[in-house]
Amino acid sequence: MRKSLDTLLELGRAREPWQMLPRWAVASWIAFYLLFLIYTFRMRGAFLFIDSANLVVHEGGHLLFGWFGRTLGLWGGTILQWLVPLLLAAYFFHGRQPAAFTFCLFFFFENWLYTATYMADARAMALPLVTTGDPDFVEHDWNTIFSSLGLLRYDTAIAGVVRWLGWMGMLACVFWFGLKALPAPPRKLV
Repeated sequence: MRKSLDTLLELGRAREPWQMLPRWAVASWIAFYLLFLIYTFRMRGAFLFIDSANLVVHEGGHLLFGWFGRTLGLWGGTILQWLVPLLLAAYFFHGRQPAAFTFCLFFFFENWLYTATYMADARAMALPLVTTGDPDFVEHDWNTIFSSLGLLRYDTAIAGVVRWLGWMGMLACVFWFGLKALPAPPRKLV
């Protein structure tokens, strides 16, 4: 038990510093994120180009987690969709690579927008659905999830909170990247 505690404390201590990037690279990444945020804002919840990749991971999550039962299989799409970029972000955090860490964490939060759009459609069920199984038995994940939890009437409110958290997460990633990735200005000797 003591060894486990020591290991956790060691992980929390300062490690190697973050890799520094040249100013042009930081500026390029920030420009990319700002353009993506503008594009995303202008799309107003519509299907983004990156959502094609999110959809593939989402559907794979149903198949993967479906091995553990119907309920986990139903939740598995969103679980894997959020887990993949989060685990990649953790890997790059450990390697102290700010550009890769920020990219993965940014798209972790972008997935929240995608999920929020799907959540907000739970009652209306107007979005086209994709399935890896029999198309005659396709179900709307969030309609089923919210119905089972007694939350179906709150679908748009919950989606609004998830969407807001996604936006705040993406903006925080860009802000953090700007602070961490730039080398500190040289100090003047007095």
